[in-house]
Amino acid sequence: MPRGMFDRDLRKLQEDLLVLAGRAEEALVHSLDVLKRQDLVAARALYEADEEINRLRFALESSTVTLIATQQPMASDLRVLIAILELASELERIADYAKGIAKIALLIGHEPLIKPLVDLPRMAEHVASMLRRSLQAFVDRDMEAARQIAAEDVAIDDLYNQVYRELLTFIMADPKTLNQATYLLWVGHNLERAADRVTNICERVVFLVSGVMVELGGKEDVGLEGLA
Repeated sequence: MPRGMFDRDLRKLQEDLLVLAGRAEEALVHSLDVLKRQDLVAARALYEADEEINRLRFALESSTVTLIATQQPMASDLRVLIAILELASELERIADYAKGIAKIALLIGHEPLIKPLVDLPRMAEHVASMLRRSLQAFVDRDMEAARQIAAEDVAIDDLYNQVYRELLTFIMADPKTLNQATYLLWVGHNLERAADRVTNICERVVFLVSGVMVELGGKEDVGLEGLA
């Protein structure tokens, strides 16, 4: 295949990856919106829309594998293609967390919320921002931006701990809140895990640029090549 055609196909894969990322980001933010508004119709639609996101992922993976198998790309191109496969998997999992939050909205139903939702939507917006910027770092091959985004995971962890402590006080004050408080804790857990997936994306960006796998996320970077 001429280089120009290969580059065109590679650009198309990256464009498809950005479409998948946009869908995952939208699902994550929307999941908190439907939970906050207790919109069960929208929650059901969001839950079912995950099927389309899965299809987007599998189509992207299939196209990427086909390009690898048929064109035998050189090392630098192969690293990009492997990154696309890795990122597609992470994005699909983030969408799964949004689906899980939609399911929780359905489980809570129209039962009055035990508290106004403030910190959980803040978590969702922050994670969505991290996700959007991590994909831009991938497009720009911006390793420093990826490191900075991953460091924001500490703020997500702090918000999750705050949510945990607050919900624990509700349970202690009134054991009847146990079920809903547990559901809301799972929402926080899903958002915290989504941030971890964004960190994985940032690690892949660093590897793509530097060729070195590092562990990011607010801790001192650890190069895997330095471990015994």
